[in-house]
Amino acid sequence: MAKRQVYLDNNATTPIHPQVKKAMQEAMGLFGNPSSLHGFGRQARKSVEEAREKVAWFIDAAPDEIVFTGSGSEANNTVLSMFACRSEQSGNKNAREIITSSIEHPCILDSSKCLEDRGMGVSYLSADRLGKVNIGELKKIIKEKRVGLVSVMLANNEIGTIQDIKQIARIAHEHGALFHTDAVQAVGKIPVNVRELDVDFLTLSAHKIYGPKGIGALYVKKGIYFCPLIRGGHQERGRRAGTENTLGIIGLGKAIEMRSREMKEEEQRLLDLKSKLKTGIEKNISHVYFNGHPLDCLPGTLNLSFDGAEGEAILLYLDLEGIAVSTGSACASVSLDPSHVLLAIGMSMEHAHGSIRISLGRENTIKDVQYVLDVLPGVINRIRTMSTEPGGEQ
Repeated sequence: MAKRQVYLDNNATTPIHPQVKKAMQEAMGLFGNPSSLHGFGRQARKSVEEAREKVAWFIDAAPDEIVFTGSGSEANNTVLSMFACRSEQSGNKNAREIITSSIEHPCILDSSKCLEDRGMGVSYLSADRLGKVNIGELKKIIKEKRVGLVSVMLANNEIGTIQDIKQIARIAHEHGALFHTDAVQAVGKIPVNVRELDVDFLTLSAHKIYGPKGIGALYVKKGIYFCPLIRGGHQERGRRAGTENTLGIIGLGKAIEMRSREMKEEEQRLLDLKSKLKTGIEKNISHVYFNGHPLDCLPGTLNLSFDGAEGEAILLYLDLEGIAVSTGSACASVSLDPSHVLLAIGMSMEHAHGSIRISLGRENTIKDVQYVLDVLPGVINRIRTMSTEPGGEQ
């Protein structure tokens, strides 16, 4: 009898929405370069701008505040690299200091380390056990240093904790700093409004919201200085060179359109599924710990740790049963090191190694949850038994 296939790694990537797939298939004849002036180019340009309007409307931005990029990581790199460029070109000493957090996505942390190597000062905010960044530290550092940029993610990709971005942005602006938020995991899952949050930059990505891979977007508030990461063309109003990924942009626009129709109902449904899953795990498995904020958390994200069981082993045994989960960020999945996020929130090395992330999505059902509850207790028991047998890991 074939095993049930259950995909629970939606924070890593999502299956393409049927309507997105249909829209992209129908658009495959749009081969014209959107920058060309002839009819083929104008037709492609029209589709690109229609998608831009959808993205802008969804987050309450203006269309000319949206820059299409090749990914969320590129958008994040653009902001940090642009900031260094701004510093060098403007001579603004404020731009020599950046504040971010210790639980950011690797593309933010690696870019920050690169900036440190170039002589810029970077401060990393700590986070509490629930994954909330330390606001007190932010206030202290931003008073002591001449900070030009603060970058804190809206929702964490591993534990799902949602930050008080409005408050953090206000503190940044009160001290003359610009504010950026990586909202890749938040846009399309919870309401996100750039005007209400009062952010200067915001990053989003298509493949986290049932769109195609290879396309993201960066919101840049009108009037904010901009320095391109990729140069050599006039595309995106001179802000991102390279022929536009027409099909990807159309896919992103359609994914956003479908999110506007489905997100609200799906948010409650995923909360219900997560609640049932959490309750069932607590009831049937001992010595389990749930990571992240219990309330301020993405509706479909559940990060948990098990005593006496390695996360990689849990992942592999679940995979044999047709269940796909992760041990953290997909961008760091090839590493056997424990999650930097879990260590940053004060988790022990042992518990960090024994963690998995379950991320639910639009295709998951109560039957999927029940299948996990049927399989997971046996998997954990098997791993724990093996580790205590003679010759097993202690």
